[in-house]
Amino acid sequence: MHGNGNDFILVDEFHSEVIPEERKSSWAQKVCRRRFSVGADGVIFLLPSETADVRMRLFNSDGSEAEMCGNGIRCLAKYAVEKGYASPPEISVETLAGVMKIRCRERNGRFFAKVRMGVPKFRCEEIPAICEGDFYEQNISGFRVHAVNTGVPHAVIFVEDVESIDVERVAPEIRHHPSFPKGANVNFVEIRGDSLVVRTFERGVEAETLSCGTGATASAAVARRLKLIENDEITVFTRGGELIISFEGDEAYMEGPAETAFKGEIEEW
Repeated sequence: MHGNGNDFILVDEFHSEVIPEERKSSWAQKVCRRRFSVGADGVIFLLPSETADVRMRLFNSDGSEAEMCGNGIRCLAKYAVEKGYASPPEISVETLAGVMKIRCRERNGRFFAKVRMGVPKFRCEEIPAICEGDFYEQNISGFRVHAVNTGVPHAVIFVEDVESIDVERVAPEIRHHPSFPKGANVNFVEIRGDSLVVRTFERGVEAETLSCGTGATASAAVARRLKLIENDEITVFTRGGELIISFEGDEAYMEGPAETAFKGEIEEW
């Protein structure tokens, strides 16, 4: 499944465990290897929940477990609704970042999900980041870097021409900067009118991905915080497609599609 090209292998463990707990991380690493296996940015495990309709666990392609994933949770929502594990229009998903509320709908035959992302966290201890005060702002590798947590930590850098950035070369130093004790996803953002164009280097994937839902939300939140854009609804263009980031009071919402690419069975190896 994928959300704007950010692709995942979804494993249904709602009724029973498929991959043993001690193997989930290594299995994700193995099955996500492109050209050598199925290939994906991560593996989503769908499980039952005591506090929500379903529970999501997501392992990145490097085997690390992520707190949340904006594109991944839309994929899980689509699958959960289709299987009858949750009933639209609003469903709930338990994640390591908390219980997320999702509004589901169809438009022109496509599934769309609007995820309640919560209030973006700017305080240094909430990102987490080593800094002082209510807002992270540092110069790293010649870039002015801001940071926010939208379920996972994100560094946000505004640039004049996002297509000119060599993301794979410059992002790793920011992603591993010592001011981010848990690391950070890195977003390069160009403002075009009232819209944003975003390219994201994802922590755990350790590469640029076609789209990142939490990254789009982070970019919009920082743009509003800096008053670079003041709209309550912002279109964010990623290499994989469009996302709509909206704000209701202090809370952020992220809306976009989810698609099923194919279904199949994997023999153990």
